[in-house]
Order: sequence, then structure tokens, then C-alpha cells
Amino acid sequence: MPHRDLSDLELRALAFVDERELVRDLVELVSVPSVSGSDAECDVQHQLAKRSGELGLDVDLWQLDLDRLTTDPGFPGWEAPRAEAWGLVASSGAGEPDLVLQGHVDVVPSGDPAAWRTDPFAAALSGDGHTGRVHGRGTCDMKAGVVANLAAVRAVRAAGIELSKPYAVHLVVGEEDGGLGAFATLERGHRGRACIITEPTSGTITTANAGALTFELRVPGVATHASTRYAGVSALEKFVTLHAALAALEERRNQDPHVLMAEYPLPYPLSIGKVTCGDWASSVPDLLVAEGRIGVALGEDPVDARAELEEAVAEAACADLWMRDHAPVVTWTGGQFGSGHYHQDDRALHDLVATAHADVTQGPPPRERGAPYGSDLRLYADAGVPTLHYGPGDVRLAHGPDESVPVSELVAVTETLVLALVRACR
Repeated sequence: MPHRDLSDLELRALAFVDERELVRDLVELVSVPSVSGSDAECDVQHQLAKRSGELGLDVDLWQLDLDRLTTDPGFPGWEAPRAEAWGLVASSGAGEPDLVLQGHVDVVPSGDPAAWRTDPFAAALSGDGHTGRVHGRGTCDMKAGVVANLAAVRAVRAAGIELSKPYAVHLVVGEEDGGLGAFATLERGHRGRACIITEPTSGTITTANAGALTFELRVPGVATHASTRYAGVSALEKFVTLHAALAALEERRNQDPHVLMAEYPLPYPLSIGKVTCGDWASSVPDLLVAEGRIGVALGEDPVDARAELEEAVAEAACADLWMRDHAPVVTWTGGQFGSGHYHQDDRALHDLVATAHADVTQGPPPRERGAPYGSDLRLYADAGVPTLHYGPGDVRLAHGPDESVPVSELVAVTETLVLALVRACR
């Protein structure tokens, strides 16, 4: 596409962004079923390390010390325990990078294959060229972003542009279930003066994200034969009472959201995602186990969010004669995502990305907003690295069947990253 007001250097770099190459790389990456916690999650890191080395970058590929990391007080939790995991950082040279491009390589499971029109791990192209879409698990969340990161570096280096300041690409595992890879990368000492995470943002810039805490709720009952259910206590019926209390809590917690979250119908959802109850159709269930997540508001201490949920459960239990003496138990399991917020006193990174996007698209700067889900943003921001999301795809298509990403967005984001790299590091 044509571009306005660009230097000869920038135009030279953009000339090496190849649409067909981008699609080819994405199809190849999707073919690796790197589900969180799987062996393929390790395999893809080794493949990308090789690809980074071929670009002439200095590669730090290391095996994570899981025993040490998971016992660290700051460990963000996980839902897919691993026997092995790898970190990967590729950099242009020594010194703290002026710009980091970050992306996670793990994806969520594909779900029911029958819900997909194509094999979720055999990427399919629909439509024609620039107006087409690439379909497959991870295309949107967020292998298109990973491809864009590496393609931007490839374009700059292929153009023979010698940047005076260092830059780096951080490729991490375990983002989907807590943030293991980002935590390990930062713990290893890899930082940067600014970081762009290429999560899908639909042409916007995401400068904040809500958190999400995973919990388990165990509700006791008393088993008996279904024909004499009056002699027992149904754990399911008691859970119904608790579920109503959680719904009321969700409503209270969403009454006055931060301005960056106000566009969402439910900025901080509280959701039960899994319920296990009973073991026989003609028996009253004596135990129900519910697993869910509670959203953490921007700037909220996760400790306070946990306390609110525990208090809501305790109050509902105290109002019930049975549960008053047989209290349900809340435990905190799996991923523990705090909220994150770009350092608003430093707008340099935001303005860099916004201007580059406008120059590529020949349109207005992108809109700024927050995201109602947890991500690695909060780990980088907490480490003092100004961080935002900007990447190809619509997050509403992530984690679902027929996940896809527009080719045009993949190209536009790659070109925006090219300009950001050149302008931040020359």
C-alpha cells in the first residue's frame, strides 16, 4: 500500500515486508500445536530460536528452572503444569534494548473438532490475498503477532539498515495460563526501555488490562437415595444460593469501571467455567466443586479481589442454616493475573505506535482502550517497562472455533512495527 511522509530509509525497510511470506510463516507456525503445557510448546521455541538465529540475532534459548520459579513468591501461577519449558530472547546486540517486541507462542486447546470447518492446526486461507483471512488455532491469539514481530526485524535487516540502538524479541510460553514465560524472562534479567506486545487489538492500542484470578469453590452436602432426598442435603441446591451471591458481587464490582474499560458491557466478569457434582443419578450429591475466575479491576490489589469473593461466599453461607455449620471452601488455584497499566506519565511509546499506525494506514491514530482480560502486560509494567498491546486480529475470535486473522491486519501491523523499530532505534 502507498505511504505518506516517510523517509527513504523507512520506505526501504517497508519494501521488504512480503505479504506472501507473512502468510507462509503464519501457516507454518499454526501447524505446531503448541497448546499450553504440551511438548509442542517446547518444540515451537526451538524452531523460533533457529529462525531468529537465521536473522542474525543473538539468541538466548534456555531451559526454565521450574522448581525454582514455581516456588518464587512472585510466581503468577499456572493451570497446565509442565515438566519442561523454554525461554527465548533474540536481540540485535548488547545493552538494554530501546524497544522489545513480545509475543507468546502457547495456544489454548482447539475444543471440539466438529465445531471447526477446517483442521484447527492445519491453517487454511480463505478469500483472496490481501482481503483474505488465515484460519486456525492461534492465528489470532497470538501467532500472527509473533510472525509480525519477526517479520518486522527481518524487513529492517534485509534492507541493510544499521540501527544504532539495540532491540529485542521476547518469545514466551505459558501466557494463557498465568504468565510463566514472561515471569521467567524478566527474572533472567531481560528488560527494555519500552515493550510492544502484539496481542490482537483490532486496530486499537491497549494500554491497560484487567486481571483475572482462578478459584475453586467446594460445596458440601449429605448423600442419600434420590427417593428420600428430603433426608439428605443437595450440594447442587446449596451452590445455587452461592451462585446468586456471586452474580450480585459481579454486579457490584462493575458499577463504576475505569474510563479505559467503560466501553465493555462487563469489564470485570465473574464466571463459573466448570462444575463437577455427584457420582450417581439416583443419589443426592454430597459435594459440588465449581471452578471459575473473577476479574480484577484496574489498580486493584488482587488480595482485595480475593477477599471480596471470600466474603460474599461467607455471607451467603451464614444466611443458610446448613451452610452456616458446613461452610463452603474457597481456594485460589491456577493462573493469578493482576491488572496492568501502561505508565501514563510517559506517552512516548504510545505516540510512537500511534503515529506509525497512522502513517501506514493513512488514517487517524488508533483509539486507546483497556482490555478485560489478563496478559503479560502487567508483568512488564510491574518490572518498570512501559508496555502496551498492539497487534493483528480481534480478540473476540480468540479461543473459539474457526479462529482467524485478516491478512490485511497482519501486513499493517508488521509495517507499523517496522516503522516503530526504525524510529525508536536509529
